[in-house]
Amino acid sequence: MRFSRSSRVARGGLWASALLSIVAAVNSGGALAADVDPTYTPPLSLNGTASLMWRAGDDERVIRLTDGGYRQAGSAWSTEMVDLTRSFETTFTAHLRSGRRGADGIAFVAQGEGPRALGGWGGGLGYRGIHRSVAVEFDIYQNSPDPSRNHLGVSINGNPDRYESAAESSIPLYGKPFKARIRYDGGDRRLTVHVRALTAGATEELLLDQPVDLARRAGVASGWVGFTGATGSLTARQDVYEWTVGAPQA
Repeated sequence: MRFSRSSRVARGGLWASALLSIVAAVNSGGALAADVDPTYTPPLSLNGTASLMWRAGDDERVIRLTDGGYRQAGSAWSTEMVDLTRSFETTFTAHLRSGRRGADGIAFVAQGEGPRALGGWGGGLGYRGIHRSVAVEFDIYQNSPDPSRNHLGVSINGNPDRYESAAESSIPLYGKPFKARIRYDGGDRRLTVHVRALTAGATEELLLDQPVDLARRAGVASGWVGFTGATGSLTARQDVYEWTVGAPQA
């Protein structure tokens, strides 16, 4: 399914499977219970080039942030707000691919500007200019401030030219799908990022461990979480699927 409007809401009833689930934490401290089941699928706000697709050969929906064109930018936000003062965890699978080389990458973002937020294309990764935000980049193109064309980074205030921390990825971010797990500890105000290849026997690796106060940086106690992505002079199809968020509802 494709959409042509620059900003639109995809209702939960359109989904054939639970691509995104936001689950309330079950204790007062905001910790996540391993046996909590998703209770609903909230709507998404899609902006720019972002659209919902069917995964090839499957009955699962996919968020496609960019579709292989030049100078594209897309964002997808859950319209159900998350309490950014408390702990939460999100997991997703990403597949960034095109020809022999591609650009520019995607980011998982917590932000306080709203469900229509969309930033700049190219090295902006779709979040440049979303000032009240914390972004975790999965970057596949080396712009001037970047350590490589296969790295992760944490950026604040919508500024992809400056990292709070960055790390070379231990697995290829481009060409093959990978799994990511991001956890925010609301008590310690700490963000950790793990990645794992989807090959048999692959193990999860911790790549980023960054102190950050999400609520303060987003400027709100309750904000929006989701994804941005962009292309520039090189292109890529950039998909996110199997996205779950375990979080206290705002």
